[in-house]
Amino acid sequence: MKKIPVSVGLDYSMSGVQVCVQDAGGKVLRNKKCDDNWRAVAGVVGKGEAVTVAVIEACTGAADLAEELKAHASWPMKMAMPGIVKKMKLNPDKTDWQDAHVLCDLGRVNYVPPVWLAPKPVRELRLVVRYRQQLVNQRRAAKLRIGAILREQRVVLQGRRWSKPWQAAMAHNKDLSEQARWVLQQHARMVVRLTADIDQVEAHLEAIAADDWMVRQLMTWKGIGLVTACAIRAEIGSFERFKSAKSLARYCALTPRNASSGARQADAGVIQAGNRMLRTILIEAAHRLGRFEPRWKALAANLRARGKHGSLIAVAIGNRWMRSLYHQGRQLERAVA
Repeated sequence: MKKIPVSVGLDYSMSGVQVCVQDAGGKVLRNKKCDDNWRAVAGVVGKGEAVTVAVIEACTGAADLAEELKAHASWPMKMAMPGIVKKMKLNPDKTDWQDAHVLCDLGRVNYVPPVWLAPKPVRELRLVVRYRQQLVNQRRAAKLRIGAILREQRVVLQGRRWSKPWQAAMAHNKDLSEQARWVLQQHARMVVRLTADIDQVEAHLEAIAADDWMVRQLMTWKGIGLVTACAIRAEIGSFERFKSAKSLARYCALTPRNASSGARQADAGVIQAGNRMLRTILIEAAHRLGRFEPRWKALAANLRARGKHGSLIAVAIGNRWMRSLYHQGRQLERAVA
């Protein structure tokens, strides 16, 4: 007996999953809420029906459910980009019933704005990499607060910032008020604690990345250390998912933004869309490349001679570096596959 082809839309939430099922003509066969597990979701589809596409909006927890349905129910899963789905939805009201219906419709007519479904090991690595970045951001904020207090107290310390002599001079400076010194001590202790936490996370990263073939290979390439390799693996995942080197550079937020209009040709700095955390890590790597690697050192010198600012030079190096990594990474992935 031939099965009826159906499309499925899933609106995921912690309280349950709204499941909409449509036939090939767009008729709603079912639209009901069920428990958050793959068996309950798969049970909404009848035995005489074959799922041709199932769409779920990308959100926290959705990737795990999508992977379970793909593995256990053999559903062809697609993840949709939430921002674009919202713009494509004509109805201003929001209910789980309508959201599941819209996702189901988009899947049926093949209009799903896609999101890459990262494998579970990549998602797990991403958790640790992003946790490290959160700690780095907290440490940076604590250091900025210390700098603000020193400026407020009109205290200028000699030496390189955050070197041991500089920290000792800060701790014993007589020009600081009593309360300012106490607050600085609290912030300084926070910096020490966060630094120890970051070291612990990096040791954990080294342990979990030891079994990842891409991280190991990336670390053999010039200019890439443990943190950079783990960030590339966690946030990019696979070079094959990008159509071109330019699209990868745009995802990393390393391409210039065009602001041309009519006869006026201009740019407006670097694009703001993209992965900001990855851009930060890659620009830090680009600064190192511009100082030590001959190819990028020559490019930096050329741009500097043309009057370009140091931050722009780092972005330019990062852009071209990621484009070159794209081709190397694709070759590596195809060789491993």
